[in-house]
Amino acid sequence: MALPEPLVRLVEQLQRLPGIGAKSAQRLAFHVLRTPREDAERLCEAIRDVKERVTYCSTCNNITDVDPCAFCTSPTRDQRLICVVEEPQNVAVIEKSREFRGVYHVLMGTLSPLQGVGPDDLKIKSLLTRVADGAVDEVILATNPTVEGEATALYLARLLKPLGVRCTRIAMGIPVGSDLEYADEVTMSRAMEGRREL
Repeated sequence: MALPEPLVRLVEQLQRLPGIGAKSAQRLAFHVLRTPREDAERLCEAIRDVKERVTYCSTCNNITDVDPCAFCTSPTRDQRLICVVEEPQNVAVIEKSREFRGVYHVLMGTLSPLQGVGPDDLKIKSLLTRVADGAVDEVILATNPTVEGEATALYLARLLKPLGVRCTRIAMGIPVGSDLEYADEVTMSRAMEGRREL
């Protein structure tokens, strides 16, 4: 059975989403087709809102709808303690543990020479600027325990040490080869407690 052209286009666009294959995309497209028009409009509006209103914090690079973000402007957060993560979704995982009271710095990736990602492609310069003014006591490197995450942590540690800041790495309560996005609260909490000097 040939699908109508608008439905084919919707399936194609849904397939472009991470983790959505051809069958899942088709199932989602038919779901959208079956739902009331108002629900489909709300979905379209939510997608439009994300693209129009969500941006990156000019201080820490986390996603936000106000700049600077709520973490960077909060009077209850310890501005002298920065946790460095790879991606914005990693911040949410750490926050679930309710253990960390500092601020964040999002690198927007990791060093990956094989994929052409070098230091200039990440938000490293802005991290060094934040630390260089002397208002930071400790930087926690919470990159994923992958080859790229480890290489990035070591690279950052070498850059940060001469600036006189304490540089720690989260403990490996997170399985090697895993992603922070999939860690539960207990694992993330243990990893933060067991961080070590680099």
